[in-house]
Amino acid sequence: MQFWPRSRARHPIARVRYWPAESKVKPLGFIAYKAGMTHLMVIDNHPKSLTKGESIMLPSTILECPPLAVMGVAFYKQTINGWLKVASIMAPKVDKELARAFPLAKKQVKSFSDISDYDDVRLLVHTNPKLTSIGTKKPKVLEIAIGGQKADKVKYAQDMLGKEITIDQVFDAGNQLNIHGITKGKGMQGTVKRFGVPVRQHKAEKTKRGIGTLGSWHPNRVEYTVAQSGKMGYHLRTEYNKQIIKIGKDAQDLAVKGGIIHYGILENAYALIKGSVMGPKKAPVLLTHATRSNLHFVKDAPEVTYISLEN
Repeated sequence: MQFWPRSRARHPIARVRYWPAESKVKPLGFIAYKAGMTHLMVIDNHPKSLTKGESIMLPSTILECPPLAVMGVAFYKQTINGWLKVASIMAPKVDKELARAFPLAKKQVKSFSDISDYDDVRLLVHTNPKLTSIGTKKPKVLEIAIGGQKADKVKYAQDMLGKEITIDQVFDAGNQLNIHGITKGKGMQGTVKRFGVPVRQHKAEKTKRGIGTLGSWHPNRVEYTVAQSGKMGYHLRTEYNKQIIKIGKDAQDLAVKGGIIHYGILENAYALIKGSVMGPKKAPVLLTHATRSNLHFVKDAPEVTYISLEN
């Protein structure tokens, strides 16, 4: 019952239901691609750590961060039924690869001067997978919220329409963030792997890796709490309060000989995240600012002295 319902994600890009408030005028999220993991040697900077000032090892996830293209602007209005999209404006020129995701409009239908009644503005962005070595050209499309006041949001959206957003415009090294992603798909699995039920003794009737009973006799239906076989994995998950250890612009810093296994060669800016990140390699993950900030969090990123480039 920890995660219920155990349904598969609808889309490879995670859905975000809440964007944290931000005073600065900038995008509040960024889409990156998971490349793999490595380990770092850093100088421990936690004030109460037993190893303060010493060199320690940290597991780290490598995220490749090609720039996001701003293809449109969406206008929303607050109603009694929630946020309602009232209008959207597309950039005059968009990437031709975007036609792989959805049909493109042949002409512009609205301008910023035509829209007056709205309460919020969001950026419509898409990724540029053709700049990476993951082997696909179809971009991922997402609406991303903007920080700041309403008037500043509109001016920023108007200036950025048709331009690109880089990872260093959204985050800095040491920032605390949330990571939204889709976990690895495991396919059809039984009750032992899916729910951790104990394996029965060898003298058990009919099956050893079953649960023995589907529950009470009445009502004559199976309760949803009963562990049963089914598809496992490919779930939407959010990890809170992860830390960016380093943001680099030169992909040669992580030039692994022969490329990263099951990913390839890094060709864009990158981010090193402390710890692991959900999902398989080449999967897109969404980075947002932290919504449950830890009060004891050390805001400064530790000094990196060594990055392992061994596969």
